[in-house]
Amino acid sequence: MFKEFKSFIMRGNVVDLAIAVIIGGAFGAIVSSFVDDIITPLLLAPAIEAAGAKNIAELTWGAVKYGNFLAAVIKFLVIAFVLFIIVKAMNSMKKKEAAAAPAGPTQEELLTQIRDLLKK
Repeated sequence: MFKEFKSFIMRGNVVDLAIAVIIGGAFGAIVSSFVDDIITPLLLAPAIEAAGAKNIAELTWGAVKYGNFLAAVIKFLVIAFVLFIIVKAMNSMKKKEAAAAPAGPTQEELLTQIRDLLKK
């Protein structure tokens, strides 16, 4: 059962889908942070100005949370790097398994053996 599970997990399309979901979630966090922490405070600046705030620049840039956005970008880069290392390790394991597999007879050798058996 473990061998079947391992062969299922090691299929390329399963791994690709898992990586796409993880990267998509991390990139979604970057987009959300960009909108929530950078764009929204800048869009609210006219409303703050309309309310009669005297120091609009200080209120606007004080509300922009660029640290949260940078944290989301750094998290994305770390996740992408870890996934890169995992995929690289998986590829090297596949190469070792392929190299360790004994080479069987070629198609020509098999056909020659069948021909000889049919002659007998």
